Amino acid sequence: MSTKTAQSMHTITRDLVRAVNRFKFSQPVTHVYNPLVYAAESHTQYIDRFAAKPKRVVFLGMNPGPFGMAQTGVPFGEIAMVRDWMKIKAPVGKPKNEHPKRPVLGFECTRSEVSGTRLWGLFRERFGSAGKFFAQHYVANYCPLVFMSESGANVTPDKLLAEERERLFAVCDSHLRRLVEVLNPDFLIGVGKFAEKRARLVLGQQSENERPRITTILHPSPASPAANRDWSGTATAQMIANGIWRA
Repeated sequence: MSTKTAQSMHTITRDLVRAVNRFKFSQPVTHVYNPLVYAAESHTQYIDRFAAKPKRVVFLGMNPGPFGMAQTGVPFGEIAMVRDWMKIKAPVGKPKNEHPKRPVLGFECTRSEVSGTRLWGLFRERFGSAGKFFAQHYVANYCPLVFMSESGANVTPDKLLAEERERLFAVCDSHLRRLVEVLNPDFLIGVGKFAEKRARLVLGQQSENERPRITTILHPSPASPAANRDWSGTATAQMIANGIWRA
């Protein structure tokens, strides 16, 4: 049975879905996926199991990756990590307008989300079980949508047309405020500079004594040369330096 915290998370998720589903997007975007709709069952499991109470630390990503959350409904949701470590598996449907080069195969997808493998791999290595990690931590995304161009290439939210971007960001900002109210973290960690910037804009420039304290870790994307040089070690050092984890 859902706790009050999980019920609040479900409520703000439903509100986010209703808000973003009204939007239309122009070139370069030709396809938009919302895994909170077609992978709702696995995302529901994620909230019920791991957002049952407030958290000390919330990690915030940008938006779903095509082989992670787009397939599983879980942020940075590399399939093996979601299925085998978090013990989440559920039927996954299809987006309304599926790109032929980016099919949604759910837990049958054989492609790996490198960012998710690195992020969840670090947490598994440090904490062992998912239960121990999620006792004080949670992972969310700023934007729930996946954007693709005609070629199937990923389009990040910051590359949207200005008017469309501003409308979307207003909704995502509101959701982030509510998420922080519900989970009440001591630390909000942007996974990459984009997420940190949005958090600071939404929540204000925090002083040392204000909560949540906003900081960042290096994004684990393989497109980042720095992330390909011991990302796990770098992210761990950043967490320790910011007083979030112990050495």
